[in-house]
Amino acid sequence: MKSLTVGNLEDCLLRKVDLRRQLISQTMEEIQKVVHRLTTEISHQDIRFQAVPYSDAYNGNIKVLTPSHFLVTVPMKGLAGYREAKERHWRYYTLQGARLRTPVRSPEDLQQWLEVKQFMKNLWQWHEADVNIEGDIVPAKVLQVFQKLVQNAIRTCHFSGKVSMLERYGSVIWVAMETSACQVELELVPAVEIPTAWSAKARWPRCLKRWPSPERVECIKSFGFDLLARSNYHWQLSFCRAEQVMLELLDEDGGCRRKCFQVLRQMKEDVWCPGKRPVLTSHHLQTVLFWTCEKYPHSKDWQVFSKSFLRLVQKLHKCVSQHFLKHYFVRKSNLLRYANSVELDAVAQKLVAFLKNPQISLP
Repeated sequence: MKSLTVGNLEDCLLRKVDLRRQLISQTMEEIQKVVHRLTTEISHQDIRFQAVPYSDAYNGNIKVLTPSHFLVTVPMKGLAGYREAKERHWRYYTLQGARLRTPVRSPEDLQQWLEVKQFMKNLWQWHEADVNIEGDIVPAKVLQVFQKLVQNAIRTCHFSGKVSMLERYGSVIWVAMETSACQVELELVPAVEIPTAWSAKARWPRCLKRWPSPERVECIKSFGFDLLARSNYHWQLSFCRAEQVMLELLDEDGGCRRKCFQVLRQMKEDVWCPGKRPVLTSHHLQTVLFWTCEKYPHSKDWQVFSKSFLRLVQKLHKCVSQHFLKHYFVRKSNLLRYANSVELDAVAQKLVAFLKNPQISLP
């Protein structure tokens, strides 16, 4: 393993990390104000959607995927007391409610169906035909309702010159927003928050693993999971709160895990995979970090920055070149399954070049 040959590389990148943090902080403050107003108006129009709170500290509903791409989860209200579905049955309906001769495909590993009866307490509005088919809460129908609400809220809040709807991409609602620094894109996603349970699909931790510690595992799992409306029939599992706790606890035993992650993210954004909607986001890098931490669980493995950082880059290269990155909690799910192969190969080439000669010229 080669050492980092640029003497001031670490200091230079960490200065850029600090500048990034300042920019994100300013941008996040502006985004929060707009999102809070929009979602407050949406919740007034439809009781099933909850306002995203404004927070002076970390806001768990707004995740930075890149400096110009933010994931905003909008909580859905009136669904409490979640239980895993005990019965499995086929669905034979279209999104318009017509009958099919063959069943709808089964959910993928990071997806599931969602029935109203899985919640011990639920608002009667979740039984309405605008979101419900045969007892299922259908993501595509929720998104149809939500999109109209977003459009109305933009007009009502007089954000027309600042916020605009972008063309819908698949099952995702995109909004462009002008900030004082630049234009950013917000991915608005309705979410069912389930803080009281851990998904049966997330069989974690794996046996005989030393990171994180058993005590930390119980703490992490206590934050539950979310279900995101990001496809037509099935809800996507998300573990944002649990992942955030893991990030906060990274270096409680010492070491440079956080510093390695920050520099890896900076290199990805500046050199290896820049752009507005890159093939790799912070979530991919975060997953690479978690797998590497699990493989190298001890503090002694994270004492030398250059060695630890190159180890992380090697893991990233392996995943990108193989087009395969297991989700940390649901390991049967490949986070790069639908990623653009050409773009992944381009990133892999840049990573190879860096590993052969760990020197960079920053933009």
